[in-house]
Amino acid sequence: MNTEVDVAVIGGGPVGTTALALLGRLGLTAVGLEKDEEMWPTARAVHLDGETMRTLQSLGIAEELAAVTIPMKDVEIVNEADEVLVHARTDRFGDQAWNDHISFHQPDVERLIREVVATTPGVELRCGTVATGVRNVDGGVEVTTMAKDGTEEVLRARWVIAADGARSSVRHALGIQGDKYGQDAQWLVVDGQLVGAPGCAADMVQFGRYSRPALWLRLPGTRVRMEFMLMPDDDPNEIVTPAAVERISRGILPADRFTPDRQAIYTFRGRIAQQWRSGNIFLAGDAAHQAPPLFGQGLCAGLRDIANLAWKLDLVKRGIAGDEFLDTYESERKPHATFWVETAANQAVVIQTTDPKVAAGRDEYIRANPGASAVPTSPALGPGLHVGDTDERAGKLGIQPILADGTRLDDMVGAHFLVAVDRTVYRSLPAATKTLLDEDGDVVTLLDPLKVEQILASVGAKAVVLRPDHYILGAADSPADLERLVHAIPSVARASTLTATTR
Repeated sequence: MNTEVDVAVIGGGPVGTTALALLGRLGLTAVGLEKDEEMWPTARAVHLDGETMRTLQSLGIAEELAAVTIPMKDVEIVNEADEVLVHARTDRFGDQAWNDHISFHQPDVERLIREVVATTPGVELRCGTVATGVRNVDGGVEVTTMAKDGTEEVLRARWVIAADGARSSVRHALGIQGDKYGQDAQWLVVDGQLVGAPGCAADMVQFGRYSRPALWLRLPGTRVRMEFMLMPDDDPNEIVTPAAVERISRGILPADRFTPDRQAIYTFRGRIAQQWRSGNIFLAGDAAHQAPPLFGQGLCAGLRDIANLAWKLDLVKRGIAGDEFLDTYESERKPHATFWVETAANQAVVIQTTDPKVAAGRDEYIRANPGASAVPTSPALGPGLHVGDTDERAGKLGIQPILADGTRLDDMVGAHFLVAVDRTVYRSLPAATKTLLDEDGDVVTLLDPLKVEQILASVGAKAVVLRPDHYILGAADSPADLERLVHAIPSVARASTLTATTR
């Protein structure tokens, strides 16, 4: 039996399932392939930021998300002597209409995403099915699959998204190498329930202890996570025992009060795949990039990948953009992801030092420059569909206002380009351009000051064009500027060309 779909998604974790949900809501057909029969029962990712919550909001599960997540209220950096070098509040309600830092238990969120997939027409997730082969062919990709009962099938798709994790078999099959950032290190991660013990006061703590670097995270309910760098003389069998966990946590996780549900030894590593596209196959999530978890950007970066790619696939499928438009996925996302991998890898070097003299110098520097350890501001996209090469306001993430009735603006705009414009500037546009905007189903134009004034003020412009992934295509200070930006919207540009050729 052969199946034909627009997209095959390899990997059924949160990145792969979010891809299915977004593609389905755009009207594309897609099949997801996940080797495990059941959803992974324990947590891996534990942090989302406002941008990625906004992506999940677009799946129609905002209230459900709010019910299973908690804002991360503060972070600390602590040294060997338990001196708090940095304490920073992180519970700010940000400009994405969500808190900037949010903690969650991955199975809770993943379950919500899978429910969206299950109820979205045109997409399905096949659990217990392995992709045994992937190859580019004329007009698309062939994926050979095998179900648990041994049934083989050839799945034909126009495109493949490989979201199959850090050990991506697709990436290996394509022969794509990775660039290394920082130094690899073995760490023990321990998740579980802490009951009747206080844990740490802050929600996240980076322990810069030269005797054993460690991390602490408070999660929803009574869940907590700690991570510990492995030292040369550690016994891998002893280090995971309750007594050892109590010892290396310095009593934060008492054996009689902490019940682990996951203990795993893994590698802190920074990697960026050298190539994110091979023909009609795209790498996403950990298959494309891996970062130490110090800023919690691993899953966030994967969800950004999908948010960037899904609407572009839709435009190409509908003939609004050409195949070359898909090259902007890598050109935009790779520099952005590289920033976070490199930043996390550098922070890992700072935290992971086991040299007392180096640690003392680090502590002295942090005391004198506490702001240097703050969570960095997310960068602009790399080159692509925006005018960031000539206007620094473009290529950056736009804000999401909350309207007077409590509605988040995205819930009104949907997965469209948004032209937010001052009425005076709009009136000065050529009549033909206004007609193109009015008739374009891919564009929402907003003139109401109550809906657009926050967006315009955020970039100091008279008009802003936002893409479906909420990044700024460009900002305009005059009708002529806006005219140029509007015609950079792929659907408007195509309609304008068609109109010109039929005259």
